[in-house]
Amino acid sequence: MTEKQQKTLAIFEILDNLYPQTIRFLNQTDPFRFMISVVLSAQTTDKTVNQVVVRLFEEYPTVESLAQASLPQVENIIHPTGFYRMKAKNIVACAQALVGKEIPSNIEELVKLPGVGRKTANCVIGEVFHRPAIIVDTHFGRVVYRLGLVSSKDPDKTEKEISLLLADTLHYRFSMAANLFGRTTCHAKKPSCPICPLVSLCPSADAFLQGSSKV
Repeated sequence: MTEKQQKTLAIFEILDNLYPQTIRFLNQTDPFRFMISVVLSAQTTDKTVNQVVVRLFEEYPTVESLAQASLPQVENIIHPTGFYRMKAKNIVACAQALVGKEIPSNIEELVKLPGVGRKTANCVIGEVFHRPAIIVDTHFGRVVYRLGLVSSKDPDKTEKEISLLLADTLHYRFSMAANLFGRTTCHAKKPSCPICPLVSLCPSADAFLQGSSKV
């Protein structure tokens, strides 16, 4: 095990003990509804998505009904999530692509669906299929970069680098725990370094403790 792998495992163990075993940001548990929720979560808050999808799935409770939905009606419902025209187009097209089919269980097929990128695909792989998945969103990317675990802020490179640092079985748990850590402690503008349980392992802490916010 390399020094960086040892450090990553130490960080994982701290975060794993810090948070409950079940971490969930989106309320929908049905596989299709969960995937649509993740698509809608781009560039908005989970709180907004959780509110919007209640009405969305009341109007269109099945894959078939969403596949036949009127775009203007869907746009109106999901408007609060932002980028609503493109999102409406994508989720209706995604539903159309899945009529009579199961949700794919591998990333290669998932990313072929309209509106489904690697982040959404990894969310589905980890949450629905309970398989190894590294979810690189804004919070996760910020945390692992500040901790010096990755050398790039590029999501694809971050996913690849982290995948080499931890056993596959820890990937999804680490993704969720680091994400929650970014939301609650390692904030974008003002991280809580003085009370951070990872401060001794973080090469960025000194800069923030001295008043810099460029990391």
